[in-house]
Amino acid sequence: MRNFLLTGCMGAVAVFATGAAHANDELIRMSQNPKDWVMPTGDYANQRYSKLKQITADNVGKLQVAWTFSTGVLRGHEGGPLVIGDVMYVHGPFPNPVYALDLNNEAKILWKYEPKQDPNVIPVMCCDTVNRGLAYADGKIFLHQADTTLVALDAKDGKVVWQAKNGDPSKGETGTSAPMVIKDKVLIGISGGEFGVDCHVTAYDLKSGRRAWRAHSQGPDDHLLVDPEKTTALGKPIGKDSSLKTWQGDQWKTGGGCTWGWISYDPQLNLIYYGSGNPSTWNPSQRPGDNKWSMTIFARNPDTGVAKWVYQMTPHDEWDYDGVNEMILTDQQIGGQNRKLLTHFDRNGLGYTLDRATGELLVAEKFDPKVNWTSGVDMNKSSPTYGRPKVIPEYSTEKQDVNHKGICPAALGTKDEQPASYSPDTGLFYVPTNHVCMDYEPFRVSYTAGQPYVGATLSMYPPPGESNMGNFIAWDGKTGKIVWSVPEQFSVWSGALATAGGVVFYGTLEGYLKAVDAKTGKELYKFKTPSGIIGNVTTYEHGGKQYVAVLSGVGGWAGIGLAAGLTDPTAGLGAVGGYAALSNYTSLGGQLTVFALGTASNSAPPGAAKGSPKRERR
Repeated sequence: MRNFLLTGCMGAVAVFATGAAHANDELIRMSQNPKDWVMPTGDYANQRYSKLKQITADNVGKLQVAWTFSTGVLRGHEGGPLVIGDVMYVHGPFPNPVYALDLNNEAKILWKYEPKQDPNVIPVMCCDTVNRGLAYADGKIFLHQADTTLVALDAKDGKVVWQAKNGDPSKGETGTSAPMVIKDKVLIGISGGEFGVDCHVTAYDLKSGRRAWRAHSQGPDDHLLVDPEKTTALGKPIGKDSSLKTWQGDQWKTGGGCTWGWISYDPQLNLIYYGSGNPSTWNPSQRPGDNKWSMTIFARNPDTGVAKWVYQMTPHDEWDYDGVNEMILTDQQIGGQNRKLLTHFDRNGLGYTLDRATGELLVAEKFDPKVNWTSGVDMNKSSPTYGRPKVIPEYSTEKQDVNHKGICPAALGTKDEQPASYSPDTGLFYVPTNHVCMDYEPFRVSYTAGQPYVGATLSMYPPPGESNMGNFIAWDGKTGKIVWSVPEQFSVWSGALATAGGVVFYGTLEGYLKAVDAKTGKELYKFKTPSGIIGNVTTYEHGGKQYVAVLSGVGGWAGIGLAAGLTDPTAGLGAVGGYAALSNYTSLGGQLTVFALGTASNSAPPGAAKGSPKRERR
């Protein structure tokens, strides 16, 4: 889709424009220049597609390292840099440093911002001290710090323009997500579902940092910002107290439903889209009911925050299948009709396609054949369970103090926050996935503010009879079918990038940047960076040359054992044991690696690799 939804950036002329132009207009205008990368998601549609095509399937094997930059921080490096004109903005995990680098002068550091944060925030960050990126608008760089401070920095000198406190770490609220600028507001979510946080998305005024609105994931209607008669679910009004009726007593106040994923936006419909996470606690027997509206796709008006429609993917979640993953917006034909679509790859292992204007459910299919907790979603519109997944009783975790074995996927899902991409050239989505199952034993837990509120012990492992823990797949969102699949030894915890050159890039937990053919999945190139890659691949053009950039620095949930020095197999919510072998392939270190064609490098030139993906029947 090459229309208003695609956004990249503009040139240096408009880098610090602040006039009367609406910030939203500025960002849409900047999108016409694919040389830059101005949003954490690449574009409002979350497509992570670049029109740059200097690097192609024919020449990508000639990529070499152009330059590198150390962030000076260990732990997991998620997200990716922004490129605006001649300046690159690079971020890191806690303590969340931000660097402005001069691309005209050998990446000279123009300024550095490093906030002074209380290190006591680290123990309440569930799954590593990650940060998913920066945002830009109105001459400002926006950072959501681990301690939940949303800070606006002057893009020219890094000085603080304003800051706003978005949560309270003493209650388990932390900041890991990337801000998103929509019109005259900066939108940000919150982390803390494992601490019983009452989660929300909040809009702050772009100029002043004043709070404009806050919409929670559960609770009373005014707390949720819903209209019981106009907000719909699968085409029907949700009705009064739609959330309260699905929680026992005041449990919604510690209900989770956190919002640490990605936000997308349709300027024509004037709707934002995002997902909510798991209900608290992980012990489902302690919270009877559907626990609305955790595990839900929200479509909201960015001006008021009021929801137009909602769709709950996993009612009464029993497996920690957070619904925070990105919503990718495309315009495609289904059944001969042009539709405004939203495609979402959920932790629960189902790939969803909905009409983003109405919330109509069009496709819901497994994007990993090993998913076994459900036989699929009821697609019969006349059925009382329309839109609900059909749970296989054998894989329910409702029984407390019982070790429920062989559940696929594991709690980290068939895909976590690592973003997929979409190519309008092929009409396919490119999805980094986890190929992991689990044993899950829930136990009773009491709520104490600021203390873990999990209530389950987990272990993780590859599907029985298999050794690979990840796949990188191409997906047809119109039919819900895998087109091709490339197996990986570990989960693919990096974001994908599709380009007009017919190449798709992604990173691996061992530390490889890989390039594959967008049509066939054939591996065309790989290079091993100093540490495991959980960052998102970015591309930009400078001085007439296309570059590809990626952060390496192993960590995140999958790499938490390495990142935090944990050894107990059940630690890290079960990930330490599941990914124990990762220490044989990589180690800690935060670095940005930038590639270009035929660039001289101090590193040994990497050779192109050969390989063939596993084809799936369509």
